[in-house]
Amino acid sequence: METNRQKKIAGVIQQDLAEILQHAAKESMKGVIISVTQVKVTSDLSQAKIYISVFPQLKRDIVIKGINDNSGSIRHELARRTRDQLRRVPALHFFKDDSLDYIEDIDNALKGNKGNPITNPEILNKRKK
Repeated sequence: METNRQKKIAGVIQQDLAEILQHAAKESMKGVIISVTQVKVTSDLSQAKIYISVFPQLKRDIVIKGINDNSGSIRHELARRTRDQLRRVPALHFFKDDSLDYIEDIDNALKGNKGNPITNPEILNKRKK
């Protein structure tokens, strides 16, 4: 169970990271929208899992790789922005958020584009947590 402190720190990280990544995307990649969908901080506040959603989805893997390659400078910028709120910035681990893909699969199945998921459950991909 997440404590209030973990939730507050996750909220601060989510807001500032969203600004950092959107600013970077605006400068280097026109037409790409990056959003931070969720941040989970460990109980000892040393690690943070950050889930990133990228539109268009075709560029998602390239963007996530670029973010992971530059995680050191991103963490440094986050530390600069949050120096009055956080003593230590947790180690950042970035993951792609596939919620939109899953929703799109369900929507297509409901429209009948892929067949009937009730009679054939293999149509829908299993979610990975």
